[in-house]
Amino acid sequence: MSRLRAKCPHCKTHTAVALGPEYQCHACGVEFGAGLVRVPRAWGVGGEAMAEAASLELPYPEAAVVAESSLGEQTLVLASELPERPLVLGGCCCSHVGAVEGLAARHGRLAVVWVDAHGDLNTPASSPSGNEWGMPLRMLLDSGAVEPEDVVLLGARNLDPPEREYVASIGLRTGPEAIEPALHETEGVYVALDADALEPGEISPFMPEPGGLSLAETETLLMRIREGAPVLGAGLSGLADDPENVEPLARLCAALNL
Repeated sequence: MSRLRAKCPHCKTHTAVALGPEYQCHACGVEFGAGLVRVPRAWGVGGEAMAEAASLELPYPEAAVVAESSLGEQTLVLASELPERPLVLGGCCCSHVGAVEGLAARHGRLAVVWVDAHGDLNTPASSPSGNEWGMPLRMLLDSGAVEPEDVVLLGARNLDPPEREYVASIGLRTGPEAIEPALHETEGVYVALDADALEPGEISPFMPEPGGLSLAETETLLMRIREGAPVLGAGLSGLADDPENVEPLARLCAALNL
């Protein structure tokens, strides 16, 4: 039975059908490693350009567009409409919340690798800006959707003082050496990748942060992740709406074997 009908990016028909975690277009026969879910929302002030980046033309069948009027509604709809193996394209990092909650409900114990220049660990009380896009990883940890020992934060280099205190208080894993321990004994992993984790010259992020990972370094990290646990889904966020982002994003997805 079909698990997904979606628009094929190759032949533009609406006949892409899921075959387990893989996807094949019944019209042209092209196979894909994930179903694309667009989330053109940015929950904060001045994020319109980031939301527009959800329209970038990635080579995956489009399974859904989630554009709800509140973050709570977005999270519920996204969790309920995930394809078998989702590739979520934001928008801001809040797009990962519904994806992680949906995959955790489906699979059980889920690892999360959060690749981001920022911690996304603020609360409404601790956030200097009040922007919800600085809070999604904290939302997931506070809700119990994932456990701290199953999470690793990579690429972070601009954390607010309350975020640093929180990382220390819960023993949150950070750095590449923590990848394998975080994946251990989980059913699989969701990779949340904000473009600002990378050096700005190699990709165009919405919020550039100097001193980031190179594209090659990021590919190596993602290959380590896929070797350590099944990649159950991934998400891309924090992008500028620049067509030149498509090529590096395709490389990153390929490193995850999507």
